[in-house]
Amino acid sequence: MPAVMPALFIGHGSPMNAVEDNEFSREWERLGPALPRPDAILCISAHWETVGTYVTAMARPRTIHDFAGFPRELFGVRYPAEGSPGLARLVEETVRTTRVRPDEGWGLDHGAWSVLCR
Repeated sequence: MPAVMPALFIGHGSPMNAVEDNEFSREWERLGPALPRPDAILCISAHWETVGTYVTAMARPRTIHDFAGFPRELFGVRYPAEGSPGLARLVEETVRTTRVRPDEGWGLDHGAWSVLCR
């Protein structure tokens, strides 16, 4: 029987949490090994503002640095996560309250990668 996966709400706070050693980054690093290993992660970011509802559908989403005024170190972070076109299709087929369309161009913004990179 597969492991039951929890649903988590983790606000990223400052994007600097991706590179700083602090209480938030340490807790995110502790949390990862404490959870069952997922086959995929569905991460919803408030930083991807669109007209309509989209799901990232590419196999290799790019790391997007959608902010300004932070240290150069943060702009060097890359999160080369493997995408899941199959999960994207499942989201499109499952959500019934709105039309969800696949996106092949955006990638992962800091609302996603700044937490997941830990």
